[in-house]
Amino acid sequence: MRFQPFVFDRQGCRIPVIIEPMTQRDAELTNEQPLWQTSWTSEFLSDERFQRYAARVGDELIALGAYEILENALVVHIVYLEAQPESNPTLDEGQPKYTGIGRLMVAYGIKLSIDNGLAGDVVLEAKTTALAKHYERDFGAVRLPMFQSSAPRYLIADEAAKRIFFAYLV
Repeated sequence: MRFQPFVFDRQGCRIPVIIEPMTQRDAELTNEQPLWQTSWTSEFLSDERFQRYAARVGDELIALGAYEILENALVVHIVYLEAQPESNPTLDEGQPKYTGIGRLMVAYGIKLSIDNGLAGDVVLEAKTTALAKHYERDFGAVRLPMFQSSAPRYLIADEAAKRIFFAYLV
């Protein structure tokens, strides 16, 4: 079995995605029109502890993800995920070019956890109440006590992580 990433287009068709390490040019694209919600050239997202990945449909950059392997905690911390402006729910005016990007990037965090000898568990913070509800309802995330972050922190593990990850295995 192998991990085969995909998203859905406006017609609901599966579209293959390539995920590879983010380049400096990928980060710079977030500062060009159409502007992304966050500049990926920021000092925070440039932290050396983070592994950064770009998701593409063909040559089109559709998402970026920053992940931190927390071997002492036996999880992957999904530091930040962002979809292209045309597919970002806060920017796309309800007409996303692609859907399923968030789930795909969470699945990639689960893959990184497995690839690094961990159990496939991931943690992430919900930046908004709507995201918190989405993580709980659609991803089976469980709320954790807050530590370093003021945002609600969630764990996706066990059966919830397996359901997400298995959707991308062929």
